[in-house]
Amino acid sequence: MTEHSPIDQNPTAPQPAASTSTAAGPGVVPAFAPPVADRPRRRYAVAGTGHRAGMYVSALTGDHADVGELVAWLDPNPARIDYYDAQVGHALGGDAPAGLPRYTPADLERMITEQSVDTVVVTSIDRTHAELVDRSLRAGADVVVEKPLTTDADGCRRITRAVAETGRDVVMTFNYRYAPRNSALRRVIADGAIGEVTGVHFEWVLDTVHGADYFRRWHREKANSGGLLVHKASHHFDLVNWWIDDVPARVYASGALRFYGDANAAARGMGPRPERGTGTQGDPFSLDLRDDPRLEALYLRAEHHDGYRRDQDPFAPGITIEDNMSVLVDYSRGAALTYSLNAHSPWEGYRVSVNGTAGRAELTVVERGHIDLDLDGDRVVDPSAVPDASLDDLVRPEGHRLVVQRHFGRAEEVVVPDGIGGHGGGDAILLMDVFRRDLRLGPDPLGRAAGYLDGVRAVAVGVAANESLLTGQPVRVEDLRLGVPLA
Repeated sequence: MTEHSPIDQNPTAPQPAASTSTAAGPGVVPAFAPPVADRPRRRYAVAGTGHRAGMYVSALTGDHADVGELVAWLDPNPARIDYYDAQVGHALGGDAPAGLPRYTPADLERMITEQSVDTVVVTSIDRTHAELVDRSLRAGADVVVEKPLTTDADGCRRITRAVAETGRDVVMTFNYRYAPRNSALRRVIADGAIGEVTGVHFEWVLDTVHGADYFRRWHREKANSGGLLVHKASHHFDLVNWWIDDVPARVYASGALRFYGDANAAARGMGPRPERGTGTQGDPFSLDLRDDPRLEALYLRAEHHDGYRRDQDPFAPGITIEDNMSVLVDYSRGAALTYSLNAHSPWEGYRVSVNGTAGRAELTVVERGHIDLDLDGDRVVDPSAVPDASLDDLVRPEGHRLVVQRHFGRAEEVVVPDGIGGHGGGDAILLMDVFRRDLRLGPDPLGRAAGYLDGVRAVAVGVAANESLLTGQPVRVEDLRLGVPLA
């Protein structure tokens, strides 16, 4: 068993055992050669110092400090930079902030030049990804970008054009590929256990802690995030593209805001709502930023700089994204995907069924079986903190199960090993490929590392789905003119 440092995860997301383990099962962690003694460390800058940046900051000051170093920050909010700069200073063994150079987005090119930046890690608001990726590549740096690659067809065209004209590298961080349960399904399909894939049914449900969080934040405005069909579902569409090794050709979508938002709250007679979660008690849909030191430092203490509130009421006016979505996707080789996403479920997880010419594979994942409320009526995100709430859920226990059944045979369960880090045990393994891929001993038979083309393929479904929502018609992906052939 190999030990690894714990990895940062969104505090509202479920944290099952696979996300907190520091030891992976046998065969899960790839083999990498040690760096040679005189190898220079790669120089990284972080663009966007919100919560998600924490995973990369921790990696470059921890497990991967021997191959990379942080050299600069880029963010319009100085308080968020202060938080991470202090974290780096502490990681380096000091009692003071690291004092790394800081820049605003307008100075991206100057930052890359002055600090000799090799790679820019883009963890900013989704709508800024295309610009930051484009400008970074043209200024002479490679890019590591959080999902989604971008939010619309224009962003895809801008990035694909920059890659073609500069020849530089873009790494997509699709961490769900590295979750052992998802890797196991990929192996089942690739090995031909169920024959040629004819169809996939994929249902994902977000609970009323994690799901509601997208309606508190900047994600609630489609102009910022592309909606959940882009921001969240790009993870899921990438998994399907990767599982069946195919590309989307035609998309039809249906969806609406049916649970969150002021109109729905009024229709259900919810009454007056708090303007924000911080300071609110007895409301399970509110988030008090003071309950999490990172959120308090990154957002509550930073909001006087830009006015951004991380704890908005999910039933307030102004929400322009959907919370119930259904998508039908035709793939180029003939398979079909039926997909649904619900953001107000009482439990969180997903179900995948893959039908093939020789059988069927079924993956069921429960990431959080239910949400407990404390005596004050507030939701309990971490049941282990409340003794009575930590009892096992006997009806819907957390865990996963992968079952394969060939035609004319009995169902068989596939053993899935433990992973390490968040997102189903995949984060820590992803980071190895991000920061050490040139040291990998042998190719990955599952092809988990993702580049910009994988990012385009994933958002292509969401972008086409958004267009279908507007027109009520199916959308051919090639008509979006994303700047590069998907096949």
